[in-house]
Amino acid sequence: MMFEDTYKTITSRSEGVYKEKGSKFIAVALPVTTEAEVKEQLAMLRKEYFDARHHCYAYILGFDKSAYRINDDGEPSGTAGRPIHGQLLSKDLTNTLVVVIRYFGGTKLGVSGLINAYKTSTKEALDNAEIVTKIVQDVYEIHFDYLQMNDVMKLLKDENLSQFNQQFEETCSLQFSVRKNESDKVYTMFTKIQNLTIKYIRTI
Repeated sequence: MMFEDTYKTITSRSEGVYKEKGSKFIAVALPVTTEAEVKEQLAMLRKEYFDARHHCYAYILGFDKSAYRINDDGEPSGTAGRPIHGQLLSKDLTNTLVVVIRYFGGTKLGVSGLINAYKTSTKEALDNAEIVTKIVQDVYEIHFDYLQMNDVMKLLKDENLSQFNQQFEETCSLQFSVRKNESDKVYTMFTKIQNLTIKYIRTI
């Protein structure tokens, strides 16, 4: 069975706004790839909207959606982070953070009103986003003798592999990325080249 080696994410910042009973909900969707980036973006938004009552958010990270978090930031439990997260799931997105900034209008909206406000503002932000499908890739590093250069280059070209970090001296090295579903096949092909070592670096 083939591994699902594509995922959807957004390309850039997008926004959505929802207003009810004087309260204003500004949803900001951002592409992120690490938890450090999430913290950075949250800090920037807290500065940008420093006078807001709440900064509620949810994010999903990783091509396999393995990391996620929801935060109600002082709103009643389950009324903010969960509906934001639900919209990310319904769009099948990952590597995406949505922060909903709330300016309180003086009238309480109740649990169902809050859920609807956070859900609707998030939906608008994601509807306004440009969504792209990306391919999961494995990155490998190879070391080989200069004499093997032709064999290596032919294989890279035949398999249409992206290469980077090349060093061509007496002993050569480079890194390349390969689509996850092609990874095992390409790895085996490289192991057949004499005096070449190959190691897995990471998945992107």
